Amino acid sequence: ILDEPTNHLDVEMIEWLEEYLVNREITLLVVTHDRYFLDRICTEIIELENGKLYTYKGDFTYYVEKKSEREAIENSEIDKAKNLYRKELDWVRRMPKARGTKSKARLDAFDVIDAKAHSRKKEEKLVLDVKTARLGGKILELIKISKAYGDLTILNQFSYIFKKGDKIGIVGKNGVGKTTFLNAIMELEKIDAGKIATGETVVFGYYSQNGITLDNDKRVIEVVKDIAEFIPMADGSKLPASQLLTRFQFPPDVQYNYVSKLSGGEKRRLYLLTILVKNPNFLILDEPTNDLDLVTLAVLEDFLDLFQGCILIVSHDRYFMDKLVDHVFVFEGAGVVRDFPGNYTEYRDALEIEEEQAKRKQQEQASKPVAAAPVVKTAQPATEKRKPTFKEKQEFEQLEKDIAELEIEKQELNKNLASGSSNHDDVIKWSQRVGEVMELLDEKGMRWLELSEIV
Repeated sequence: ILDEPTNHLDVEMIEWLEEYLVNREITLLVVTHDRYFLDRICTEIIELENGKLYTYKGDFTYYVEKKSEREAIENSEIDKAKNLYRKELDWVRRMPKARGTKSKARLDAFDVIDAKAHSRKKEEKLVLDVKTARLGGKILELIKISKAYGDLTILNQFSYIFKKGDKIGIVGKNGVGKTTFLNAIMELEKIDAGKIATGETVVFGYYSQNGITLDNDKRVIEVVKDIAEFIPMADGSKLPASQLLTRFQFPPDVQYNYVSKLSGGEKRRLYLLTILVKNPNFLILDEPTNDLDLVTLAVLEDFLDLFQGCILIVSHDRYFMDKLVDHVFVFEGAGVVRDFPGNYTEYRDALEIEEEQAKRKQQEQASKPVAAAPVVKTAQPATEKRKPTFKEKQEFEQLEKDIAELEIEKQELNKNLASGSSNHDDVIKWSQRVGEVMELLDEKGMRWLELSEIV
């Protein structure tokens, strides 16, 4: 029985856990908001909604499809009940007070129709449409920044210039310095070397993993009003704090509760609200998906997808990352940060290709015959060196040209891979071609060495 097992695990550990559970003959009951985890592990989904349990024999993708169908059928039945309800209501109003047995039965049936007609659940959608401050030309420049704790190197001369609309995900093992990197940008931690230059128009909104500093002795509405009584919305209107809280699924009776009475997920939702009402144009989110329900997650994703500013996200939620980010900073450890053009799944695909190429190359090298140990011979008169044939001379000259061209092509391919293309197909094609070029260089280089002995 696992309750949110992926919270606070890094992505590598989550993928290991998935592999472990898939290959075990066990019964598993899991509560999680990790949609890829649900898809990979679960063969049955049980949904708890409005006091009822609904069972779906399939993975998460199947559940989403069938839930939609169920709700469509229910809504259709409710619409039919409403039409019948109007007719029966007219009969009830016209019905004389002295009722017979048949009338009593019809009246009982009317109560059932009444309940069905008014059973449609109230859709309370989390609406994130607060205004975003204007972002100028200069945003954020990281110039050869370095950071270490003793022997542990976090960053080693890392550079990046943020552009408008950048949506970057950060992945890496726990302890490699992802949160330290965010804190350095926010000037909460000093860097050892380099420079961080922030544009004058940048307004940060920092959702910190450990930074929920809500006052438990305050009421929910007081927390928001301490920031602003009225919040500017994207359409130019101003919304009172109480109405915004209602949109964030804090009904009026909850707004006057003390923060200490909120659940973990409600506190995170309130914390997120306190960040968004400050009108940021550069969001830094450190594990924002922990303890959020799937409904809130889906709407948060939609908001971030339309967000006009820059976003920097540390998250172990692969679905969340795949839906939002343009490229990924991969913290590989020892200060190495790889900037990959694409989302997390595209990075994993490229990594698998690289690993396969490295494995193939290793196998090829292992299969090559091992050079025999040199045999010591007694001195003999030197034999005359064989003269190369005309064909061998031509081949030698052609090899020199081919090797030079392949070296140029390799440099171009490496430059393309480092440029940060957002086209996944191009990245795959370039990666494959680099492997082919390296093999050709090895093959032609060996032949050139053989001929050079003669020529």
